[in-house]
Amino acid sequence: MSWINIGVERTPLFNYVPIFPIAEVGGEVEVGADAAPLVLAGVLLCLTVIYLASKIGGELCVRINLPPVLGELVGGVVVGVSALHLLMFPEAGATEVAPSFLVSFLGSTTGADPAVAIAASQAYSEVISVLAEMGVILLLFEIGLESDLQELIRVGPQAAIVAVVGVIAPFFSGTLGLIYLFHMPTIPAVFAGAALTATSIGITAKVLAEIQRLSSREGQIIVGAAVLDDVLGIIVLAVVASLAKTGEVEIANIVYLVVSSVVFLVGSIVLGRFFSPYFVALVDKLQTRGNLLLSSLIFAFILSYIATAIHLEAILGAFTAGLVLAETDKREELTEQVIPLADMFVPIFFVCVGAKTDVSVLNPLVPENREGLIIASFLIIVAIIGKVITGLTIVGQPDINRLAIGVGMIPRGEVGLVFAGVGSASGVLSRPLEAAIIVMVISTTFLAPPLLRVVFQTAETETTDLSTEMTSVRAADEVDAPD
Repeated sequence: MSWINIGVERTPLFNYVPIFPIAEVGGEVEVGADAAPLVLAGVLLCLTVIYLASKIGGELCVRINLPPVLGELVGGVVVGVSALHLLMFPEAGATEVAPSFLVSFLGSTTGADPAVAIAASQAYSEVISVLAEMGVILLLFEIGLESDLQELIRVGPQAAIVAVVGVIAPFFSGTLGLIYLFHMPTIPAVFAGAALTATSIGITAKVLAEIQRLSSREGQIIVGAAVLDDVLGIIVLAVVASLAKTGEVEIANIVYLVVSSVVFLVGSIVLGRFFSPYFVALVDKLQTRGNLLLSSLIFAFILSYIATAIHLEAILGAFTAGLVLAETDKREELTEQVIPLADMFVPIFFVCVGAKTDVSVLNPLVPENREGLIIASFLIIVAIIGKVITGLTIVGQPDINRLAIGVGMIPRGEVGLVFAGVGSASGVLSRPLEAAIIVMVISTTFLAPPLLRVVFQTAETETTDLSTEMTSVRAADEVDAPD
């Protein structure tokens, strides 16, 4: 999420820098049309670093039986602000990118002035951020294609309960704990509690797809709950941002977000299922290359734009588009064509999430980090328990893996960073509290993928052992049975 949806205004987490000529005006370096080759060179360098980090990290994790997405996140941390400083992004409200090896390399190999290279880096960093957003849009589109709409509708009530409990439990536990245990003012405590609510659907969905559990009942409940969780997260963010800004909650904004979310989801699915036969007929008549893929992307991008225009998330539109197209007979063909495109863009998203994460806040040797680490320990416990208990809300299904559902809701990822960014920009969060939120985000993001794999593997092992035992018992009964 690079846009914070509050009421009718949009506040970017990153300053959008126009890609135009770089020139010196009044002693300041500005970006202009002649800089296009320099910006393009910077984008190519960044993509090279991103893909190298993604592949190296992913391959290493696969070899030690960990999800590749975890390797992409770690690779991002290594090349980002925490270590090598190869990928650097402007923070909220920043106007400059700190000089890095990549900027210096770009300047020395192209002969550009260092100040010009730094100015160009603002532009190509924003291009990479946009490509990362495209990555998560394509990821959710792919997840929608691989999901079963009928199964999602069937588990809808269960997913809704999981989502609601997953928002309420950590929010109130975190907020009240900070107020009464750490004697924190109400508004900062509410903001920190809100940061505990939203689940990162991108990370969970990628892991579920990797371990081939996306289409399972547990997987569909997790995905459905995570989508609803994202919508609820937008609403919570709007509420706390309004509270931080004015000291009071604007009810009209909350009602608008709730109504628009329901209308968009239901309306898109109903209309999409009605028009999908006409869509398939149109695609069959097209004779140019990429007819199915490009037509489907047009549909996905239109829904993503509509979602953004009504102050929801683009990923909601992309996921809905995938669900609708998955109901057509073009599903398998389209999925095969989307996967290579997703393989190109999705790693950009995960590496960038890691690159923007500053793990220096974990250093206990820095005195100002210690208070944040203590608060972070509390937030991590609440963040994990508050989501794990959501699996206990599933009743009437004794053979379902409740622990896997709860663990699947743990990662906060980029969603938690959005809350931290908005809180920091508004001046509500103190430095220790901001650091604590970041530590919580880092911990849940990196803990969830291996935990999710473990709980599914453990359940499979127990099921296999039980089946073997029952088979042995039957065999023994047959042997003992009289002729």
